[in-house]
Amino acid sequence: MPFSYWEHKIWLSNIDFTIIGSGIVGLNSAIRLREKFPKAKILVLERGILPNGASTKNAGFACFGSLSEILDDLHTHSEKEVLQLVQKRYKGLQLLRKNLGDSVIDYIPNGGYELFTKSDYNLYETCLSKIEDINSFLKPVFKDDVFLPKDNVFNFKNIQPQYIVNQFEGQIDTGKMMDALLRKAQICDIRILNNCRVQAVTDTNDSVEIKTDHFTLSSNKVLIATNGFASQLGLKEVKPARAQVLITKPIQNLHIKGTFHLDRGYYYFRNIDNRILFGGGRNLDFKTEETTELAQTTLIQRKLEEILQTVILPDKNFEIEHRWSGIMGVGNQKKSIVNQISNNVFCGVRLGGMGVAIGSLVGTELADLL
Repeated sequence: MPFSYWEHKIWLSNIDFTIIGSGIVGLNSAIRLREKFPKAKILVLERGILPNGASTKNAGFACFGSLSEILDDLHTHSEKEVLQLVQKRYKGLQLLRKNLGDSVIDYIPNGGYELFTKSDYNLYETCLSKIEDINSFLKPVFKDDVFLPKDNVFNFKNIQPQYIVNQFEGQIDTGKMMDALLRKAQICDIRILNNCRVQAVTDTNDSVEIKTDHFTLSSNKVLIATNGFASQLGLKEVKPARAQVLITKPIQNLHIKGTFHLDRGYYYFRNIDNRILFGGGRNLDFKTEETTELAQTTLIQRKLEEILQTVILPDKNFEIEHRWSGIMGVGNQKKSIVNQISNNVFCGVRLGGMGVAIGSLVGTELADLL
């Protein structure tokens, strides 16, 4: 593509830092770099018209892990590692709220609820029996009990008689959060080029050559913040994981308020604008959902509708208004990868479906590597 002298001079030359990805991690790293290097030329490259992975597509859960998830993590990680994971998620949420403000992102502390299906009786009993132990385990982070049982006040059907409630969780408006981050980046004189897909990154030791589908440019340092798309740039420790979501039309007299997990966290739903937003189901077909294609499948969409009908809204008439998908970055370990890859290339990826919770912190840690 032939650029004018002005275009090349302002946007594509003498770049100090290039961030690949304009999601939560990418924008937080760019803003942090501006704090550290006030005169630097900072460029963000974004593959989509809007942030294209999960940052504008997530469910807006200000959460850090259900009781069953923490118990499951304790089977695959050490106690120290699990405590650090929870601590980072909680610290990241506090950083997000501090940086943008609760009113700006519509943070509402309605609590987080874990539901158990009729077939999950053994898991339900195990979780109930472990509440005291896990509360004690998490006490150094929260200084109070995190989990408590609660009766089925929302009248869901076909579930066990009690939820397990996390009193420290809440919800945000994902769109308002990302809009605020983009505005903050613009105020910080950070240039963002959208619809620009990075195809290759080559560290030449003196600088980094970045090849996109429109042009090739050079940057002193590069920060990769593409999460679910990281494997396309050679980061094989990160696998894409698609999350399918739907939302209902407004429902009169909707009394459900909070963020909810079901079936070990593979399904999740919440209230928003008198609607129910509901997503998940990748456990029905892990292999197919290991993709970067932003699409939906009949298998999962039908299951979401079935659970809406039989569990969440059994006594309500509802219509589905919209469906979409987001791409998460997962791997064999829950811990995010925040590393220096080569002399001039760094990465902050593998957020494991916890981008809202840890994205601000990972972005800050990524910038602080420089």
